[in-house]
Amino acid sequence: VCSSDVVACLALPLRAAAAHRAVRVHGGRRDVASARASRRRTVAELTAVALALGAVELLRRRGATGTSGELVSLAPVLVGVIAALALVRLHPPVLRRLTRPAGRLRGAVGYLALARAGRTSVSAALPLLALLTAFTTAAFGGSVLAGVSDARDRAALLAVGADARVEATAGPLPSGLSDRLGDVPGVRGLTEVSIAYQAKAADGRQSLPVAGVDPDAYAALAARTGLGGFAPDELTRRDGSEDPLPALASPMVAERFGTAPFPVRMEDGTSVTLRITVVRDRTPAVFRDDFLVVDRAGLSAQAARPTALLLSGDGPDAGALRRAAGEDASVHLRSEERARYVDSPLQSGAEHVYTAAVAAGAGYATLALLLSLAGAAPERTALLARLRTMGLTPAQGRRLLVLESLPQAVPAVAGGILTGWAAIRLLSPGIDLTTIALAASSPSAGRAELRTDPWSLAVPAFAVLVLTVGVAAGQAWWSGRRGAVAELRAGDGR
Repeated sequence: VCSSDVVACLALPLRAAAAHRAVRVHGGRRDVASARASRRRTVAELTAVALALGAVELLRRRGATGTSGELVSLAPVLVGVIAALALVRLHPPVLRRLTRPAGRLRGAVGYLALARAGRTSVSAALPLLALLTAFTTAAFGGSVLAGVSDARDRAALLAVGADARVEATAGPLPSGLSDRLGDVPGVRGLTEVSIAYQAKAADGRQSLPVAGVDPDAYAALAARTGLGGFAPDELTRRDGSEDPLPALASPMVAERFGTAPFPVRMEDGTSVTLRITVVRDRTPAVFRDDFLVVDRAGLSAQAARPTALLLSGDGPDAGALRRAAGEDASVHLRSEERARYVDSPLQSGAEHVYTAAVAAGAGYATLALLLSLAGAAPERTALLARLRTMGLTPAQGRRLLVLESLPQAVPAVAGGILTGWAAIRLLSPGIDLTTIALAASSPSAGRAELRTDPWSLAVPAFAVLVLTVGVAAGQAWWSGRRGAVAELRAGDGR
């Protein structure tokens, strides 16, 4: 027999003997606290990180115009996946660090819960991936819907100036109309405004709107609506003073006239000298980019007669407003203006897509959590049965299961909130919601930006915590009803 044959025959037995030189009852631990990531997993995670960063950067540079490819549309999900992978990496070291100080606490329930959470299998950490991805999707979709709603509210407010607007079709409003409108259901307050759209400034070749207001009432309305708030004394001229009348102007008008006094010829032929003291981008009375707002007390009696009424209230009755206004005035409601922005198939389709994304994200999160808890239910039930034979009370059993489930739920909730916020902050520069929010282009409304919606972050987080605690407490209650002996016998039968 040649030496090569001897080597070939002895190779396999010697290898087996070397592998089994130490007697082992079972294989090594493969739990969360001791498992180490393989090289393949590290390469896959780094690849996913590179894809996510590339998608986010493309979206920020080019915007959501459809030219960035399908990769950009996956940016929110990729951000959630990357955060989930990072959380799965950080979860085991944190558990190991928390177990040591928990061992010095009084009572064994807290330490046992953390030890049990660290001894779960590696596959038990996979629901964290599903939870964080679902959290990010739900937060992003909910923030899109909230941004669309806010943009529509803003555009409707800019178009009306208040909750309702009653404006004369020609000339001033009839006397006594303010009292009649004040009695309409839903009207809490009204502000009288006299608007001269054909006032002439300086050389008289170009007209611009001049609104005469009561400074106190109009300042309160501007602060309530968020449209160019100011202090009432900024438009008030000192008693007995012959100084130019203070005026609030748009940036365009302020750039044109500066801070020097200038004359303005009103529609009734009278002239008034104004000086710009306040500059604001918006004002409730006028929708245009060029306007002046002054104190009505500085105008003539004819020019100070109200031509428009700005009404505030919770859902004023449209029919009652129109009956009280009659045929001499037009009525515009903020709610009716807002309803005009939801008649586009593109808008309704996009809203349905994001609503489905929120629902799907919530459903996947709930399913992942329930499957994770259901998979560990038999082992937890058997554990409670054994511990009850050693003196564990029902209250301690419920506390044990709740504390054991929190090391998975709490990181998912905290990571989901942080990831959702970060994803929105990263992607908002490249996303314009104006096309989805408004049926027609509204330059005065500006760009509808994506902003973080607190409810979209808080509601899923609260729901996950409630579901986790509820399922754990219910499982402890149900196992207590069966009794320790019955449960142990059932386990022996299996």
